[in-house]
Amino acid sequence: MAGPLLRLPDWANTALAPLAPAAHHLLLLAKLERLEAGEIDRLMVLMPPGSAKSTYVSVLFPAWWLHRRRRSSVIAACHTADLAEHFGRQVRRLVSEHADVLGYGLAAGDRAAGRWATTDGGTYFATGVRGPITGRRADLVVIDDPIKSHAEADSALHRDHAWDWYRSDLVTRLRPGARVVVVMTRWHPDDLGGRLLECDPGWDVLRLPALAEAGDPLGRAPGEALWPEWEDLAALERKRALVGGRMWSALFQQSPRRDHGTLFPVGKIDVVEAVPADMGSVRAWDLAATAQGDGRDPDWTVGLRLGREPSGRFLVSDVVRLRGGPHEVEEAIVATAHQDGRAVPVGLPQDPGQAGKHQVAWLATRLAGHRVVASAETGAKLTRALPVAAQVEAGNLRLLRGGWNRALLDELRDFPHGRKDDQVDALSRAFSMLADTPPPVRRLHLPIMCR
Repeated sequence: MAGPLLRLPDWANTALAPLAPAAHHLLLLAKLERLEAGEIDRLMVLMPPGSAKSTYVSVLFPAWWLHRRRRSSVIAACHTADLAEHFGRQVRRLVSEHADVLGYGLAAGDRAAGRWATTDGGTYFATGVRGPITGRRADLVVIDDPIKSHAEADSALHRDHAWDWYRSDLVTRLRPGARVVVVMTRWHPDDLGGRLLECDPGWDVLRLPALAEAGDPLGRAPGEALWPEWEDLAALERKRALVGGRMWSALFQQSPRRDHGTLFPVGKIDVVEAVPADMGSVRAWDLAATAQGDGRDPDWTVGLRLGREPSGRFLVSDVVRLRGGPHEVEEAIVATAHQDGRAVPVGLPQDPGQAGKHQVAWLATRLAGHRVVASAETGAKLTRALPVAAQVEAGNLRLLRGGWNRALLDELRDFPHGRKDDQVDALSRAFSMLADTPPPVRRLHLPIMCR
């Protein structure tokens, strides 16, 4: 049944006849051919809604991949299993209708939309993001539209779940030499696409905004529509006026940005490489005592070290985060205090009632030799955060470069609407400990004047 190998544009013309690929589709097909050939192994396709990116990546490409690599396995994933099976049904239909062109057909008895095999031993499996893939292996993974909605994209919990699924479940299913293609519309700077680009520089990215920008991959003039035969400039401008600036930038231009309504303008926070000399600091804690478990997303215990530079600016030099029971939390506080040294005061929150007093008293005993500052939490979290937020606004807060930077910046950026605020609480406490302390005096070495 096998015949000569097809090029991907020829297959697209055959499968879509009488329609023909537009200019941006031809550029996409060229990228997908390079992926199959092994010239690249990670491809991210970022295009606006209505650009037919899923037709080419999730429907045409898997059928052609199995034509070129007859005994390979394909895993296709979308934000829901229903959508993944919808694409699987379309791929299966193409294979059935064009078996003579592709050189293979569907294996007898394998008719499920999301799980079928070919007559050459290839397999196709569709699942939802975070869906079960245990026992499956893949030579090709196609992730299409991993985010369901704006609300889901704005949820740090949903973003974490998608990221954990990709790292823990999907990546471990890849065979040596496997290819991965992600096709999506960007929703949020920290969505799956954003995290992949941040953590893995090996991605080849095809970004085609609805309205061209400088250096457009298609050679369009700035402001020119992506697919004017389908949706011209006037139609796009009407959409732009309707959806608003933030949504337009994310969905149509593939340049997501965060809502500007947050308390901490994190763009004003600089990251430095070293701690200035003669900088005093404190370590403030926000306590949680629930260990992580299945189906739970408990708060973090956070110990944040904040210092005041001779210039008067503030510097976060370290953040300790853990999820554990009371004993683990206690041991972490003691171990961190010993590491910081006795010159660094330890700030602890004191819960109301006798239990809170006993907890602080016991911790003070364990921290003998260290200065322990305990106080009750008073006022709303937002109110407590306002003084340090004002310092961020003024450009007076900096971070020492470290692996904890991103988690802190993300939480500051999302506050007060984010899923967690433990680091913000610790920062607020640390700032209140330092606020009434004068900055260190910068020592000036003056020449000795002789008369």
